[in-house]
Amino acid sequence: MINSRRKLLVIFLVLFVSLNAEGQCAMCRAVLESGEDQSTAEGINNGIIYLMAIPYVLIGGILFYIYKTYSKKTKAN
Repeated sequence: MINSRRKLLVIFLVLFVSLNAEGQCAMCRAVLESGEDQSTAEGINNGIIYLMAIPYVLIGGILFYIYKTYSKKTKAN
């Protein structure tokens, strides 16, 4: 009973409690447009690529682990 209440509390907190996040896209754009140095723009673009790729890599790793675990169980039977 306590475990299910804890799960419900965690689900509630994750879904309904959010923090205000201020977007900095306008600031990044202003810095990139005003600067003549292209290394700053390249660095920001690389950061965006890393931030975009990491969730896919993590989910792929989790799915691969589940697949390997499931295939071992089916071979054992």
